[in-house]
Amino acid sequence: MAQYQTVRTAPGVRTAEIDAGLRAHMNKVYGTMSVGMLITALAAWAIAGLAVTSDPSATGIAIREGEYLSALGATIYTTPLRWVIMFAPLAFIFFGWGALMRRASAAGVQLGFFAFASAIGLSMSSIFLVFTDFSIVQTFVVTAIAFAGLSLWGYTTKKDISGWGTFLIMGVIGLIVAMIVNIFLASPAMMFAISAIGILIFAGLTAYYTQDIKNQYVQHAAHGDQEWLDKAAYDGALSLYISFLNMFQFLLMFMGQQE
Repeated sequence: MAQYQTVRTAPGVRTAEIDAGLRAHMNKVYGTMSVGMLITALAAWAIAGLAVTSDPSATGIAIREGEYLSALGATIYTTPLRWVIMFAPLAFIFFGWGALMRRASAAGVQLGFFAFASAIGLSMSSIFLVFTDFSIVQTFVVTAIAFAGLSLWGYTTKKDISGWGTFLIMGVIGLIVAMIVNIFLASPAMMFAISAIGILIFAGLTAYYTQDIKNQYVQHAAHGDQEWLDKAAYDGALSLYISFLNMFQFLLMFMGQQE
């Protein structure tokens, strides 16, 4: 927050210009994130549709009355390919995104973000086979309301919450480890605890990322580095996208009604 105040009062930088630029920057962040969410939803819905057939001779794997996995569905959900689909987005976040931010143009970073959103759609497509459409939509609406409130608080609060970052990221790493362990344990109680903690962690990250995006913009706006600002908008969109998506998935564990 000290950086924010410093830049706002720096000689030659008008407050109105910073505020107008910040609004445009945040609009770009939220707009990019929204497009990414739409791509994810459409990809997940389309793939789930292709993964289901009414022909029992396709694979013979029933998912509900009168519906079976298609050959594509069986390949995606029942072969070792499912592990690649599950962990590829995670590998991209840890190893690919940073390199993309350093080396690619702003347009390249944007394309990378949308490609990532498509891959997430593939990895999430199975929710349409497990949960009812109504419960998915209901959970999405609840997540959107919670996200909007948390992000607004992160944007408007005068409290410096930058110290939350390290603690919350450590929590995310712990969640990932616990989720990998629970793949083998298949413990409902452990999954319940993971979901509850996950909601709290990503709620905190939503507010933290929003304030960080705001502060980073204000810190760099005076230097006129438009290429950096464009990339930063996509980086911020990715951070908020991941927070939203994880809150949605963890809430679905509580609110989702299975077919």
